[in-house]
Amino acid sequence: MTASDRLRIDKFLWAARIYKTRGMAAEACKKGRIILDDVPVKASREVKTGDVILVRKLPAVYTFRIKKLIENRISARKVCEYIEDMTSIEELNKLRISDSIFYFREKGTGRPTKKERRILDNLLKE
Repeated sequence: MTASDRLRIDKFLWAARIYKTRGMAAEACKKGRIILDDVPVKASREVKTGDVILVRKLPAVYTFRIKKLIENRISARKVCEYIEDMTSIEELNKLRISDSIFYFREKGTGRPTKKERRILDNLLKE
């Protein structure tokens, strides 16, 4: 394989518009949110055509298959030429559910206590 057959994963995630900046993509790799071959990867890991990448962006886990490699950032319309979104319907439903949770707090009640905040966090995680 030549050098153009492989590309750093952080650079690919940025170029394919999965992350807004390359630094954010590298940080996601560092935190273990990018999974390739069932293993969390470092930002320097090289990817190739045909690899399947799992991206954990809470509350969902996105699945992408690489069609072609790209080094430079492209327009959003052209992204589908380079990656195939294989995210399951269950994961996409998690996005819809998390958007529908709404919490109302009466005016003048102040900030939530530590206990109330934990309850709210647990509600929003589910």
